[in-house]
Amino acid sequence: MATQQQQPGALYNALTAGSKIIGTVIADSDFRVDGVVEGDIQSNGKVVIGEQGRIKGTIVCQNAEIMGQLDGKIETKHTLALRATGNIKGEVKTQTLIVEPNAVFNGSCSMGNESKAESRK
Repeated sequence: MATQQQQPGALYNALTAGSKIIGTVIADSDFRVDGVVEGDIQSNGKVVIGEQGRIKGTIVCQNAEIMGQLDGKIETKHTLALRATGNIKGEVKTQTLIVEPNAVFNGSCSMGNESKAESRK
C-alpha cells in the first residue's frame, strides 16, 4: 500500500487581502495573513503577516515574519523577523529577534531565557 508523505511547510492557511476575521484563529500549521484579524492567533507553525496584513490582538506561534502591522502582543518559541515594511506596536516575547532597517517597533521586548530565569527566583 502506498502512503502519502507530506513535506513540512507544504500545508498552510491563508487569509487573503479584503478578508476580515473577528475572533480567535487556531491553526495546526503555518498561517499567512494578508487581510485583517481582530482577535488572537494560535499556531503550531509559522505566522506570516503580509504587507497588507493587519492584526490587532495576540499571536502565539513557533516562528513569525512581520511585513505588515501588529498592534498587540506576540510570543514566538523561536524566531521573530520584523521586515523593513513591518510595524509592531506592543509586547514581544521571543528567543531570537531579527529587525531589518526601516522596520518600526514601539513597545517592549523580552528575549532568550529570561522567563526561565525569573521562574527560578
